[in-house]
Amino acid sequence: MDDNQASWMPAIRKGDGPVYLAIADALSADIASGRLAGGFRLPPQRALADALGIDFTTVSRAYAEARKRGLIDGRVGQGTYVRARRPAEGRGASTGLVDMSMNLPPRFEDAGLVARMWDGIADLRAGDGLGLLLRYQEAGGTARDRAAGARWLSPRLGAIPAERLLVCPGAQGALLALAGVLAGPGETICVEALTYPGFRSLAAHLRINLVGVPIDEHGLIPEAFEAVCAEHRPKALYCTPTLHNPTTATLPLGRREALIEIARRHQVPIIEDDAYGALPADPMPPLAALAPDLVYHVAGLAKCLSPALRIAYLVLPDGRSAARVAGAIRATASMASPLTAAIATRWIEEGTADAVLAAIREESRRRQAIAAAILPPGFGQADPQGFHAWLRLTGPWTRGEFTARLRSAGIGVVASDAFAIASPPEAVRLGLGAAANEDDLRDSLRVVADLLSQSPAISSMVV
Repeated sequence: MDDNQASWMPAIRKGDGPVYLAIADALSADIASGRLAGGFRLPPQRALADALGIDFTTVSRAYAEARKRGLIDGRVGQGTYVRARRPAEGRGASTGLVDMSMNLPPRFEDAGLVARMWDGIADLRAGDGLGLLLRYQEAGGTARDRAAGARWLSPRLGAIPAERLLVCPGAQGALLALAGVLAGPGETICVEALTYPGFRSLAAHLRINLVGVPIDEHGLIPEAFEAVCAEHRPKALYCTPTLHNPTTATLPLGRREALIEIARRHQVPIIEDDAYGALPADPMPPLAALAPDLVYHVAGLAKCLSPALRIAYLVLPDGRSAARVAGAIRATASMASPLTAAIATRWIEEGTADAVLAAIREESRRRQAIAAAILPPGFGQADPQGFHAWLRLTGPWTRGEFTARLRSAGIGVVASDAFAIASPPEAVRLGLGAAANEDDLRDSLRVVADLLSQSPAISSMVV
């Protein structure tokens, strides 16, 4: 042990409760008093155990407790250090550890753009501001809101007739309406073998059967889709071709064309969930651009603009199907919120939405670079244009044990069970956008990497 490490020895008394908590409390007190500064290297766990005359496991639990409190930071192959204390940023206390179970767009640091977003909301008071607050609207949105949606989607879908676009209460509201129109109780919709948990939930609510179609690192496999069509005669295919959730795969053009050809032959309409479709700067053509007469295209704003708006644009094959789905929206949710639809419209018309999208793209790229630098090479699958990552577990780790161990350290991830239609793989999804800032993301990813470098038996805190 070098002089730096030997200079810290916790003052504890073995009669004052659990020893591991006493060590963590002593560490907290010494950091608060300034005795231990950020970057101070703590003694190795075994060395401290020997010095105190206690079990190694007790010190391991103490360090884990301190890490959970955000006091220390383990660096693979380098040791354990006191975390640097950053100045408060007006966002409340942060432990430095992140619940990465929610897949949120990352926060960006651009005060001018944030002010511009709020100014757009404030400007809604002009004109008939009170009427916006006190009136209902037709299911499917006003003509102005539909026109804004068509403008937002035009770079990917081209010109869209107003009668084929509906403004929906979020992507989930659009998917609920679509599933109810296209399939009835006991009927089948096929989905990717790993699929959006929200679609699984609404299918269970509507008593619709889901059949999984095998996928690989490139996404849905067309030959497998054809086999499912022949065997199960599904009422629809639901899929996320771009930046798939959870695997991040983007379906190549050849596969997109093959899926459409198979769907036409078997008369299977396609529900295209394009939640992440706006993120790529040079996107693959959406299925709806390749087959507008066959595809129901759902483009939510939650991942590319703001989850708080709860607005999605739904492009349908024709006016007749639009009328049917508008009726389903009216029956299930009445309408999209006029206020949030107006906010989205104002942002799109003034160019604020494009600026926010550009900021989210840049911050997503930065966070993917952080993940690539910290997580072990070949950890799984990611795309620099998205903000989630798919972590494949190898060796002795199981998804359940890995998820539980991270949860005990204050970090949330989602195990593959939430997405799997059949047998879940040993994998978890990391939401890189959930961290309030890049430093917190680094702290959490280092804990993930540190855990990956250990075996479950070595890192166990069970006594």
